Amino acid sequence: MPIDLAGKDWLLPAALMLAAGLAAVVWAYHRAPADGRVRGICMGLKILGLILLLLCLLNPMITAERAKPGANLLALLADNSEGLQLTDDGEKTSRAQTMADSLKTAPNGWLARLDNDFDVKRYTFGQRLRRVEQFNSLAFNEPASRLGGSLKTLARRFHGQPLAGIVVFTDGVATDLEADLAAMEKLPPVYPVVIGRNPPARDVAIAKITATQSAFEDAPVTIMAQVNATGCKGETIGAKLELLDSKGQPARTVAEKSLPAGDPDAPLLFRFQVRPTMRGILVYRLTVKSNVEGAEATLANNQRMVMVDRGGGPYRVLYVSGRANWEYKFLSRALAADEQVDLVGLIRLAKQEPKFAFKGRAGENSNPLFRGFGDKNQDTEFYDKPVLMRLNTRDAEELKTGFPTEASELFGYNAVVIDDLESAFFTVRQQRLLHEFVSERGGGLLMLGGQESFRQGDYSRTPIGNLLPVYLTRPTTQPAQRAQWKMGFTREGWLQPWARLRDNEADERARLSELPGFVSLNTVRGAKPGASVLATVQMENNPPRPALATHNFGRGRVAAVLLGDVWRWGMKDAALHEDMDKAWRQMIRWLVADVPAAFELSTLPATEGPSRNLVVHALNPEFKPLDNANISLRVRRLGATNSVPLQAEAAAENAGVYKAQYLPRKAGAYLATAEVREESGKLLGRRQAGWIMDPAAAEYRSLAPNRALLENLANKTGGRVIELEELETFAASLPSQRAPITEMHRQPLWHQGPLFLIALACFVAEWFIRRRKGLP
Repeated sequence: MPIDLAGKDWLLPAALMLAAGLAAVVWAYHRAPADGRVRGICMGLKILGLILLLLCLLNPMITAERAKPGANLLALLADNSEGLQLTDDGEKTSRAQTMADSLKTAPNGWLARLDNDFDVKRYTFGQRLRRVEQFNSLAFNEPASRLGGSLKTLARRFHGQPLAGIVVFTDGVATDLEADLAAMEKLPPVYPVVIGRNPPARDVAIAKITATQSAFEDAPVTIMAQVNATGCKGETIGAKLELLDSKGQPARTVAEKSLPAGDPDAPLLFRFQVRPTMRGILVYRLTVKSNVEGAEATLANNQRMVMVDRGGGPYRVLYVSGRANWEYKFLSRALAADEQVDLVGLIRLAKQEPKFAFKGRAGENSNPLFRGFGDKNQDTEFYDKPVLMRLNTRDAEELKTGFPTEASELFGYNAVVIDDLESAFFTVRQQRLLHEFVSERGGGLLMLGGQESFRQGDYSRTPIGNLLPVYLTRPTTQPAQRAQWKMGFTREGWLQPWARLRDNEADERARLSELPGFVSLNTVRGAKPGASVLATVQMENNPPRPALATHNFGRGRVAAVLLGDVWRWGMKDAALHEDMDKAWRQMIRWLVADVPAAFELSTLPATEGPSRNLVVHALNPEFKPLDNANISLRVRRLGATNSVPLQAEAAAENAGVYKAQYLPRKAGAYLATAEVREESGKLLGRRQAGWIMDPAAAEYRSLAPNRALLENLANKTGGRVIELEELETFAASLPSQRAPITEMHRQPLWHQGPLFLIALACFVAEWFIRRRKGLP
């Protein structure tokens, strides 16, 4: 705070008076009967008091910059969420009551002081930001606490206006703010007032619940729940998982488990493995409670819903083989038990051979015996055509001309299996098409071992060979003929659920030890960089060799089974045959699990607010963006009788993308259905997606005030955290903080009482010392 002199005209008289006073003091103490130290102290005190009094003649002024009264805006935000109804451990009143008491307007209170210095705007926030005149209407019934969205809304609303700061009353449990607050750095200073100190004494809460799907046949869906039990040490916490029907009511109890509660810092982990028998979107509800009856802080966090999408099938897999063999027989039987996988077979019964040993004219590839006939579609007219058998095709036209030559036909499959078939069977165009099928369309490719697969099939330096996860060059050493290969998992193989058939390592090792020996192996030099060898085979005195290798290629997956006689696995006994069928199903499921569909519907949370963005990706049969499609959407809340129609609009930035937005009004599970039609109205496809709207899950995910988040928010914006007992001091000091509109405030220093008190103290101290020492 700079100080300037308003009475500079008195500078010379004051200097003369100071000089005279100094001379008088020095003369008076020159011959005083006291030691030099006492005389120096007394002289100093009297001279200091004289200087302070003479300074008042110069009218010193304190100049400070402060917020101009009434010119700056100040926003007051009060959290109106239901989470504030909690009562902290050791407290008699709830956080809501504590906040309501602190926001009451008193005639000379901190709110009245802020009203004098700022143009105060009052708001409450929960799911939305609301302007209020006073804080008398706080009901603390909002199901969410959208602090981040409210702050951003205020920043936009007062953009370009002199907003000096934002004072927020909250417990810090924000439902839309994470630890990363980079987006908040452009806000004006935020001053959080922390409501609450400790978590409640007793509560059972579901902190987190997730559902994951895998290709593991015995447990394709795993539901994990993290449960916090506060104040329940020694009690038993039970969890019940229920499947909900289309009306939102429990259809059946899937599983029940219980765990003993320990320390509050050690959450309980409940793990459920379920195998749904129905397709489509399934909704499960998990309920937890203690076996000891007693008051909890809230029951709103004892239930959570989770959604599982089982509507990806049916997946279509094209099996291409160079001869009828045992592998197709066992593979087709295994997949017959999987309702979501359709296996289409294209099996060569005879290789390409000329129908006649002679030819007619030079360059002619048709049989001369058919010369002159008008029907050009006769199959017997041409030489060098293999005899193919089609199995389980959709109609008479599918695969009529053999392996697909057009993307629109091949891309209709989710995966392709090549077994015992040489590379010469495919044309260059077909091989490039397979390459695009994996890398661009995202399909799966599986090559099985056999006499004419891998290196024996001359796939080296071909587009298909480039897709494989192994090098097809000849290995440095050759195995013995008719060797008995024993199979085992690598470290990576043990970590893949779809590769295992048992739920524990001991049983899995016992199963592997019972496998028969294999004698047909396609030897390769090794795996390519980035590929994973999941299983190897080995015989005595020889290093292990790859038996199962996988890798990701572009958008798709590729696997190589290098054994040519997997069928031996199922020939020993019925139990091993069942294991082999299960292994085939899990492998095919893994192969097609993440293959994108032509039409995809996704539901994404909006940037702000509880709205959902419904996005449809539509592709044509060649998996190119589909323009000018008609997309209709319907959204229904689980348990509601009617659905809401929506019309999706084409996105300007991306072709084949259509968007719509939906604002849910109530908590619950929501199902969205999209229909894709041509301009003519022909239905091309239908997709379904869903989401769970559960604001209480975020509101009650933590019952302790999130002070760390509020401190981080204050630091990012240049504010500071305010305690409730500091509100009076904060209101008095806020005008001196930085503000958009300020003024220079000048205050006379000689009007200040401390100045005269210091001068008087100097004279009194000098008199006391002088009299104490007996000086005149």
